[in-house]
Amino acid sequence: MHELSIALGIVKIAEEETVKVNAKKVDLIELEIGTLAGIEFDSLDFVWSSAVKDTVLETAIKKTTIVKAKAKCIDCDTVFDIKQVYDSCPKCNSFLKEILQGKELRIKGLEVS
Repeated sequence: MHELSIALGIVKIAEEETVKVNAKKVDLIELEIGTLAGIEFDSLDFVWSSAVKDTVLETAIKKTTIVKAKAKCIDCDTVFDIKQVYDSCPKCNSFLKEILQGKELRIKGLEVS
């Protein structure tokens, strides 16, 4: 379950950022995660409390924004939603595409005190 290592990485980043601004804790953390990021959302939620225990994130509210994947067909320039990286263009059935969004895994914001 790599979601635990991802959660621990988020904790590390939050701790580094709180040190930079001399804060004691994080009140709110905003995450942005794409549907193609390879994250199982339920698993991340499951390991979250263990990962943040005794850290600056222990009492923080976690707000997660899910970014739905979109791609642009290289052959016909159609922009379309995708669920899997191997989805084809709905207009021309081409598999050649540029993924425009959906691979995000970022901390969008931290509110500290």
